[in-house]
Amino acid sequence: MPAVTFWLFYLAMVANAVVFSALGQGGGVLYTPIQLFFGIDFHTAAATTLFLVMVTSLSSTLVFRKAGVVDWPMAFVLESTTTLGGFLGGLYSGHFTGRFLTFLFAGVIAFAAIFMVRTFHGGSCCPERFYCWARRLGDEHYAVNLALALPISFVAGGVSGLIGVAGGILKVPMMVLLFGVPINIAVGSSSFMVGLTATGGFLGHLKAGHVNWPVALALVPGIFIAGQIGARKAVKVDKRRMKVYFGYFLFALAAFLAARAAWLS
Repeated sequence: MPAVTFWLFYLAMVANAVVFSALGQGGGVLYTPIQLFFGIDFHTAAATTLFLVMVTSLSSTLVFRKAGVVDWPMAFVLESTTTLGGFLGGLYSGHFTGRFLTFLFAGVIAFAAIFMVRTFHGGSCCPERFYCWARRLGDEHYAVNLALALPISFVAGGVSGLIGVAGGILKVPMMVLLFGVPINIAVGSSSFMVGLTATGGFLGHLKAGHVNWPVALALVPGIFIAGQIGARKAVKVDKRRMKVYFGYFLFALAAFLAARAAWLS
């Protein structure tokens, strides 16, 4: 890759990390398309994305932890199944064509766009049952329906591993809409959770031989700093307007990826 092209690629990846760390997400929804645009094949792009999400997660979690908006017990319990799903998705991603995974990726991006554009209000947990886990963080009270959360987390992890995202675009809506988790806690907890999901998916891709280490390691310093910048802005800034604008951008991106996959068929 020529030097000028590489630096354009580098800047695009860093800018993406700033935006998505502010939303409590790993950034895989754009890391992979950026790499595809610069000519990297889908499986290698997915593996690099998951590695970078691990870096972004570590960086942004340091900020959200200090702000006191990470529900650690909830994060670890939900990730017990998500990480397994991510590992299996990454391991078996080679059994699917790049075209199929691109269509799947476009669908996930469209889902993320809906959540960003529309305003949703959190739901409540199931009636009092043994699987309804009451949670409290600071002054916030909510509950997690483990009978739904664990299997949904496993599926979200599997999809994440397949297409090279860490599931933040699925985790945040799940926590807010199904379990009534306050948005600030959902974003803070997701920032940590995506790192665990990405680790599972990355290990699967690593075993399958999809990792391009020179590119991945070269991006680490910029991505780590970007994660710090984005997370610090997230603590201070109202994210509603940014989510709406970015949601419309994601709709356009999903349409572009679907058209690209259809054109290449």
